[in-house]
Amino acid sequence: MSSKAGMPTETFNHPDRFIQGWHWALRSRDLKVGQVKPAKLLGRELAIYRNQDGQVVALDAYCPHMGAHLAEGKVDGTGIRCFFHNWKFDSQGHCVDVPCLGKVIPAKLSSWPTAEHYGLIWVWTGETPQQSLPFVPELEHTDCDVMFGSHFFKNCHPNVLLINAIDAQHFNTVHNFPIQIVFRTETLHRNAITFSNTTRGGNESWLMRLILPFYKNEGTYSMCYWYGSTGTVTLGPDFLHFYIMFTLRLLEGGKTEGQTVLITKKRRGFLGWVLNLLILFITQLVGNYFAKGDTQIFQTIKFNLKTPTKADHSIVEFMQHVEQQQPLTWGTWEPILELAKVAVTEGPEVEPKIEFEAERIREAV
Repeated sequence: MSSKAGMPTETFNHPDRFIQGWHWALRSRDLKVGQVKPAKLLGRELAIYRNQDGQVVALDAYCPHMGAHLAEGKVDGTGIRCFFHNWKFDSQGHCVDVPCLGKVIPAKLSSWPTAEHYGLIWVWTGETPQQSLPFVPELEHTDCDVMFGSHFFKNCHPNVLLINAIDAQHFNTVHNFPIQIVFRTETLHRNAITFSNTTRGGNESWLMRLILPFYKNEGTYSMCYWYGSTGTVTLGPDFLHFYIMFTLRLLEGGKTEGQTVLITKKRRGFLGWVLNLLILFITQLVGNYFAKGDTQIFQTIKFNLKTPTKADHSIVEFMQHVEQQQPLTWGTWEPILELAKVAVTEGPEVEPKIEFEAERIREAV
């Protein structure tokens, strides 16, 4: 149990487990056509290259001949050649040329599905993608402009860092937000869940009196979580929403590396480009405001939810959501078989062990 004496979990906050899915590997702009780069993703060594057709390929890093790292090699058409003895591998990892033999031998590397979105290269940590790339729900079918925010490291698991955005109580205690936050939950599919604020009020605050006329119903604040490691936040008045992505990956010892991406819908022409620069700059200021004040907590926290209260209901729901997904082992990417069996036999409506805790919170006063 990763939470020791606290709420019982098998995957959440486990230092050697993460959810199968799409995970951020590199920035797209950092990988040019014909270039190959080494990447260590979730404990696995990869060689990621962009072939002559512009497609991104991710292969296990070490040549099956003598173990040379393929990132030392060179891109050859749609494949890659090992620097050491010039063996060539195609985009599926099959050996297609051994110069010293003049024939092909049945050597193969593992290859991993890749995709690009929001300026990032993503790798699917399995054979065949089961769900979509992470996206902002309001912008699912919209072309977007992006700008990169902070690249950061935290001394806690990605699961733990993500709960900060749905920790309703801390908005009042840390950020002095003048209204009570209450979240409405919607499950998009097994790997994605949204938490949306449904409250309105705070009329005693001059700040809320200033901004509430710009909202039709309630304050707009929504989080969408993907694969337990990426979150997109939507916030702002009705006439202009700001969009921020926090994509995280597990490091050795249960720590986190993260990248912030600022997003807005693409607008036409030069004036649209200038307006988007301004919107993305404001988005960064908004993100910095919410990040300020509690970031140090995640350098020292030893997460263990021993005494959940009613205000922690959304956190418990997120923990439950993570527990229902397919966990993999850090480094090997092997499925945790006993949990995989539960997921297959019981389906998406599986009731996790922490359900009793969620019920206890609902009844709490």
